Amino acid sequence: MTLEAESVGSQPDNDGTVVAAVDEIDGRSHLVIADITRDDVWLSMPERAAVSLETWR
Repeated sequence: MTLEAESVGSQPDNDGTVVAAVDEIDGRSHLVIADITRDDVWLSMPERAAVSLETWR
């Protein structure tokens, strides 16, 4: 597993706009993180698996 993100294909460089939200997927709460300036650039995980900001600090 790598912690570095690389561009796939020939997509132009841009600053993007990354947002996060808690949403319901299949009846369960998930943390969703997305770059809303690009199509299909998002990830999600069960909310219980996400680290809280206080824990992360």
